[in-house]
Parts: sequence; structure tokens; C-alpha cells
Amino acid sequence: MFKLVRYLKNYKKQLILGPLFKLTEAVFELIVPIITALIIDKGVLKNDVSYVLKMGGVLIFLGVVGLACALICQYSASIASQGFGTALRNDIYKHINSFSHKEIDKFGTPSLITRITNDVNQLQFAVAMLIRLVIRAPFLAVGAVIMAMIVDVKLSLVFLVVTPIIAVILYVIMKRSVPFFKLAQKKLDNISRISREGLSGARVIRAFSKQKSEEMRFSNAAREQADISIKVSKLSSLLNPLTYAVMNLGIVALLWFGGGRVAAGDRQPGEVVALVNYMTQTYLALVVVANLVVIFTKAAASAARVNEIFETEPSVKEGSGNISQENESFGKIFFKDVSFSYVSDDEKFAVKDLNVVINEGETVGIIGGTGAGKSTFVKLIPRFYDCSKGQIYIDGRAVEDYPLNELRLRIGMVPQKAVIFSGTVESNLRWGKEDATEDEMYKALEIAQARDFVEKLPDGLKSMVLQGGKNFSGGQKQRLTIARALIQKPDILILDDSASALDLATDARLRKAIYENLKNTTVIIVSQRTNSIKNADKIIVFENGEVAGMGRHEELLKSCPVYKEIHMSQSGTESEEGAL
Repeated sequence: MFKLVRYLKNYKKQLILGPLFKLTEAVFELIVPIITALIIDKGVLKNDVSYVLKMGGVLIFLGVVGLACALICQYSASIASQGFGTALRNDIYKHINSFSHKEIDKFGTPSLITRITNDVNQLQFAVAMLIRLVIRAPFLAVGAVIMAMIVDVKLSLVFLVVTPIIAVILYVIMKRSVPFFKLAQKKLDNISRISREGLSGARVIRAFSKQKSEEMRFSNAAREQADISIKVSKLSSLLNPLTYAVMNLGIVALLWFGGGRVAAGDRQPGEVVALVNYMTQTYLALVVVANLVVIFTKAAASAARVNEIFETEPSVKEGSGNISQENESFGKIFFKDVSFSYVSDDEKFAVKDLNVVINEGETVGIIGGTGAGKSTFVKLIPRFYDCSKGQIYIDGRAVEDYPLNELRLRIGMVPQKAVIFSGTVESNLRWGKEDATEDEMYKALEIAQARDFVEKLPDGLKSMVLQGGKNFSGGQKQRLTIARALIQKPDILILDDSASALDLATDARLRKAIYENLKNTTVIIVSQRTNSIKNADKIIVFENGEVAGMGRHEELLKSCPVYKEIHMSQSGTESEEGAL
């Protein structure tokens, strides 16, 4: 937790004033039993109404001032905790955005969401409690014992017996329950993961009528988390009965011995009442201390999870070179002895020993079976991952030498899964180019074969896009993502099986439009269809992460059994018309 203290540096005033005012309130709270004793002994017993009213006014004054102090402390705690949480959450999000796909795969999206929401909330709450109670609760517990000793040293011996017993009970119960709080955080991650999968995949779940099984899976995860909470609750349920029993026995002892002292004329009734009040204050303060232990234990677990994010350095480092768009060509790609594994120190490579040259302006087709390494190959070009072995060069320079922002702005990447964001069609297109004109947007839509359906929308480019593009079909979303990539006029365009939802005629028109409008652009098309890439300048065939063949369509049909098998399996169902 101490590593996160830096986020409180802008709230030094609140960290000082908050506890100071809360301490003042605690001092007034300790004075109240003394005033009450005076009212009983000097006012009520002597029928002195004026004294009762005068001291009653003092109590009201203490209450008003104490309330003001509490409100100032609460205000300070709110400013500091919310400011702390906002700054921390922003930095976590910024750091996550620096991660490569490798780090995101390692943590998992649900876990990252839980850490940036629930874990930060736990830390915010801990900061608020730090300001409000960390000084007040121990001060009140110790102060009540001291005040009791001032009132009556002999009767205060009851405090010296009762207080340690209550403290031991709290310690034993907290020691047993604290580990469960840490485990509960992990179970919450699991619930978050299942919730995200179930909600994002709702349509698939309904299509396979798996609602019941998903409900059962969520129920099991929730039950695991509930079981842990129940165990904690069972332990915590012992807290109040045991501590109340000890405290009440202490009060009985005070009344027994105090009553005897009053009967003997050694003590006043008001003093015994004051001692009872101090006993209650001591107990309540110790319970608050116990709750603080729970709060800071949860916060410590959350801090560890947050620090794990900060301590994870992105495997893809920022390049140090510069790209001059005016003077340098940008399109020739060279894979030299490249191998890559998704798991560090794992010799099971997704792609291995790749030696591939893609020339500037070429149209290159990538094909192979499922899991052959096609998508991995193209993800290495914009450095979504870094090579495990070997090197990738673009125009003779290692990709690591290029600044990431410059590199990726020059590469138009259309991933397998079409992802569009809530907003409008226009706002999604402007991801590719913020200052794009309407003509540029329509031109990109036209090449992507999306202009017709966009113009038919009620508001055209201003038409709303729901979260995840749920108001568009799969093919429409794919065409919009292609247009988004085209509008930035990339030097390298990568289509990673991004036309899989298109019919053959639309796919053919798309490829023709790309060929006619992007003559100087290096185009890499990943596809499952040989018909989609048959007229490419070069076709690279993947099998088990290796290049099984490379050449033009006619050459591969003669020299590459893998390509021939793929083509023959499709030639009976796919038309040869419309190929590039």
C-alpha cells in the first residue's frame, strides 16, 4: 500500500486537517461523560435547575462543535479519497493502454476491469477511513481508559481487565477471518469473468439454448463467493455476542462496586454513570479498530493487485527512431528467422523460422488451416507482439526502431473480430483520421462497399452506433472497420480474415476496389478462401506455424500440396468469378 501513497501528495492539507478535526471531536466526546456526571451530581440531585440548563447548554455546544468538526473531517476525507481514486484509476488505465497483447492476455480483461473498479474503490474507502478513524478510534479507546482512571482509579481496574479481553477476542476473530477477505477478491474476479462472457456472448448462448447451463455456471461462481462470505459472517457473528457479553459484565462490575461506593458515600452517582459511558466508548472504539483491520486488509489485497499492474512492464517497448513520411518509402517487409511463442520460455512456437519478403505495393495473400499461424504472422508487423526470435524489418529498419504511434498510424489493421464503438458512424470513421472530410469518409465507405447501406441509414454518417455495433449485421460491421482503416490512407493494409461475413459478390467488389484505389499500398489479405487471394502477387501458405509454400496461385497448385488441398476442397462450392 505504501507504494500508492504518492497519489496523496496533492492532499496534504486534507490529510492534516481531517484527522485534526476528528481528534477534536473525540476530545469533546470524552468530555461529555464528565459533563453528564456534573449534571447528575450537582444539578439533578440538588434540584438546581439553572445548573442543569447551564451544563445542558454546554453539552449542546460540544455537540454542535463536534458535528462541525466531523463534517469538516468528512469533507476532507471525501476530497482526498475521491481525488486519490481518480488519479489512481487514470494511471492504471494509462498503464494498461501501454500493455502489448501479451500482458493483456496474461491478466485477462475481466480481472483488469475488476482491478480498475472494485479494487480502486476498496483503496478509496481505506483512504477515507484513514483520515476519519485511524487516529480517532485508538485515541478514543485509550482516552476513555485514562478518563476513567481520572474519575476513579480503583473502579478503573475493571477497564484494565475488560479491555484486554475484548482486544484478544477481536484479534482471534480477525486473524481467522482476514484470509477469507483476500480469497473473496479472487472469487470476485471469477464472477466478473463469467458475467462478461455471458453478457457479451448472449446471442450465442441463446442460439445454442445454453441459458440454463450459463445460469448454473454463474450460480456456482456466485455460490463459491457466497460460501466464503458466509464463513466470514459466521466468524464475525461471534464478535458482537462475545464482546457485548464481556462489556456488559464490565458494566455490571462497575455498577456493583460503584453502587457500593455510592452507598458508602465515597462516590457520586454521576461518576458511576460516567464510568459506564467510558466503558461503552472503549468497547465501540475497539470494534471500530477491528473494522479498520478488515478494511485495511482488503485494501492491502487490492493494493497488491493494483501494484501488480504497475509492476508489469510492457514487453513491447517504445521505439526510439523517427519516420519521415515525405522522404522514406514504407511498405517493404522482411521477416528474418522469425519465431514467436505466446508463452514466455515456451518452445511451442505459434510461428517459427519465418523468412518472408513482402515488397512495397504488393498484394499478398495469406492462407492456411485453422491455427496455422496466419493471424499471428500479421500481428507481429504492427508490434502487437514482439518476436521471440529473429527480426522483422520494414524498409531496412527493425520495427523496434520505429515509434509505436508512427508505426501503427502507417499500418491499417482490420482484425478478425469487427469491433466498432458506441457513437456514430462518423465518430467511428474518425478513429482512422480525426480531421477527415465528408468526401474522404464517403470515399473510404465506397471502397469498403459500405456506402450504399450507410446512405440508407436514417441519419447517414450521423446515424447512431449502439455498444458493440449491435444495430449492424456482421457484414456491415466488417465493412465499417475496413473503411475505418482505409480512411487513414495506410502504407500497409492488413485484412485479417476481415471479409469472412461478406457474400462472394461483395467480397469480389471489395477486392476489386482495393486493387484499383490502393495501387501503391502494400496489401496483406488473410483469408480462408483461395478464391479471395488467387490473383494476389504472392500467396504465402501456412501449416503448423511454418511456411509450407510461397508463390502465385498457379505455381502453388503444382508445388504446394497444402494449398492444392485447400483449393480443391473449395473449388466445388466457390465460383471462380470476381477474383482479383
